[in-house]
Amino acid sequence: MSNNSILVVGGGFAGITAALEAAEIGYEVYIVETNPYLGGRVAQLNQYFPKLCPPSCGLEIQFQRIKNNPNVKVITMADVASVSGSVGDYDVKVTQRPRYVNEKCTACGDCEKAASTTVESEFDFGVGTRKTAYKTHPFMFPMRYVIDADNASDSELESIKNACPYDAVDLDDAPKTIDLKVGAIVVATGWKPYDVSKLTKLGGGKLKNVVTNMQFERLCAPNGPTNGKIERPSDGAEPKKIAFVQCAGSRDQNHLNYCSYICCMASLKHVRYTRERSDAAVTVYYIDLRTPGRYAKFKSLTEQDEKLSLVKGKVAGIVEDAQGNPVVTVENALTGIKTDEKFDMVVLATGMEPSCAGLQAAAGTADEDGFVIDGEGIFAAGCAKQPLDVMKTAQSGTAAAMKAIQTVVGR
Repeated sequence: MSNNSILVVGGGFAGITAALEAAEIGYEVYIVETNPYLGGRVAQLNQYFPKLCPPSCGLEIQFQRIKNNPNVKVITMADVASVSGSVGDYDVKVTQRPRYVNEKCTACGDCEKAASTTVESEFDFGVGTRKTAYKTHPFMFPMRYVIDADNASDSELESIKNACPYDAVDLDDAPKTIDLKVGAIVVATGWKPYDVSKLTKLGGGKLKNVVTNMQFERLCAPNGPTNGKIERPSDGAEPKKIAFVQCAGSRDQNHLNYCSYICCMASLKHVRYTRERSDAAVTVYYIDLRTPGRYAKFKSLTEQDEKLSLVKGKVAGIVEDAQGNPVVTVENALTGIKTDEKFDMVVLATGMEPSCAGLQAAAGTADEDGFVIDGEGIFAAGCAKQPLDVMKTAQSGTAAAMKAIQTVVGR
């Protein structure tokens, strides 16, 4: 006997798309998301391709569709603990971490004002901070605060609870186990930036004014830690000279063997962010500038900027001088000349690694790089399957939903 419900593991762009495609033709869908919010990496961007839209542009429409569709059940701060059974009849155990905030929350912010402890923000990749009562971003969905009880004292937690006028803070909230029965599973667990600490020749994440591409994205976002102003992390100064280093961990047998697909486009987008905000001179060090399909036009328009220098060459190392300025060593592949050049700030185009890399896949199996492989009744979508941009991620989500539907219908 087949169960017609569908589980979607991951609530990023691919997962949301897959869930809505199935739900809107009548299937019950469960979205299990590890974060306190839906939207995945797209929610952390300043703008995304192809139209350079702010993330709220595409996501808020999707959130309205979820709100209006009773077939979609959203479980946040949750992970798939186990999957048993077979195609058409899976038993899934989901573990959910406590949020300590219930559905009465209006996101008024009084709990955040009462919180006194400040920690690094995961949403801002460590370049920003948050309180122990927090909302990750202005268009967060579900629009409900989270209490970080692990980093707050008992007295602080009581202050947070007492500050809430709606009795929405529930300090007795506890971990839960949820049992689901589904007929098919879509794995849309997304991607994570490659661990910069492994890139020791490029500073290993220890140089003050060397940031990753996703950290730079947060610096440029109006809801980011600097309200969209590009500042050096060490002193808050506006950089006048910025370098972008391509393939930081990608196309490297010691790190990621594959091309991460989006890094060149992301850096060209970051060049535009920089030039829109300042008069800084920009250098991009690259092996190849890969701009697939219609993105070639974006590249040709961007490289017309007279303040942009494109240098074909592999960066051999980055150190910092006594003032904290990054010094980049690179050999120009065209001239053969090796140089050391000082910058105010360096941005590493770190590769895209599947979230499952180094871990057991939430469902199904993964290849040696951590990308999920389609199986009978279990289908990968988005960057869990391969490196993709947002548009292709959405298409992948639709394709996975169709396969899941065919599976439950055909049993």
